[in-house]
Amino acid sequence: MQTNITIEQGVVHDVPEDLRQVFLSNSELLEKWNSLTPLARNEWICWTTMVKQEKTRKEHIQRLQEEILDGKKRPCCWPGCPH
Repeated sequence: MQTNITIEQGVVHDVPEDLRQVFLSNSELLEKWNSLTPLARNEWICWTTMVKQEKTRKEHIQRLQEEILDGKKRPCCWPGCPH
C-alpha cells in the first residue's frame, strides 16, 4: 500500500479511522471523496460520527460509500452539521 495517499478532511471534522480504512480500501471512493468540497466532506463526516449506536454508524458508513459512488455530494434528508 502506498504511504503517500491523501485523504482530504472536512472543515471542522477530521476523517475518523474507520472511514479512513474504508477510503484506503476503495480507490474509486477515495477519488470521489477527495473531489468533494471541504464543506461536503464535513457534512458526511459529521453525519456518520454523530450517531449514538455502533450499528447506526456502520449503516451510515455503508450508505456514505454507496451514495458517494452514485455521485451524491452530501447526505440527504439531514439538517446539517451543528458544529
